[in-house]
Amino acid sequence: MSSERRLQKTRAEILDRAWSLICDHGADVSLAQIAKAAGISRQSVYDHFGSRGGMILALVRRTDERLDIRARLFAAFEETDPQARLVSTVEVWIRFVKEIYPVASDLIRLRSTDADASAAWEDRMSELRDWLLTLTQGLEKEGALAPDWTAKQAADYLWASFSVQTWGLLTRDCSWPEEMAREVLKRTICQAVLRQDRSSS
Repeated sequence: MSSERRLQKTRAEILDRAWSLICDHGADVSLAQIAKAAGISRQSVYDHFGSRGGMILALVRRTDERLDIRARLFAAFEETDPQARLVSTVEVWIRFVKEIYPVASDLIRLRSTDADASAAWEDRMSELRDWLLTLTQGLEKEGALAPDWTAKQAADYLWASFSVQTWGLLTRDCSWPEEMAREVLKRTICQAVLRQDRSSS
């Protein structure tokens, strides 16, 4: 195995151990705990990621790549019918949220007190907002957005409406069944964002 492949393998193992620890104990686990779980020194974690913030950012980016969220969203954007496109987007994102929820919800909890967690979360959410803007710009160009929406406003609304926080509030705090939460989100988002008279226009 080449030194580069060995480096990547060690890096992946560190991130996998970090993900498991955060799922079990929360996002404020220390680098020392992560290093111990990975069977390496704390300095080795710094050597790979530069800082705790660098490791957290690498962790959330690796999760995006592992779950292929960008490709899955942009595949949904290829749907010809605007409503089918929006429904597919919500479904893709909710499946992703269910996968990342244990780590994502804790990063959100730490945002006000942990600059590393805040920076990592904002990095991923800013990219999601850009992806959603691509979606809503397409809907706007086709005349499919409801009156008074701009593409930017619609993208912001989508980002907030099926966020990790919204999913947690509905399925955890309100104890909604996941299927019910998913169907309500799809229905209400389509009603709010899409022109309801587009079939007759």
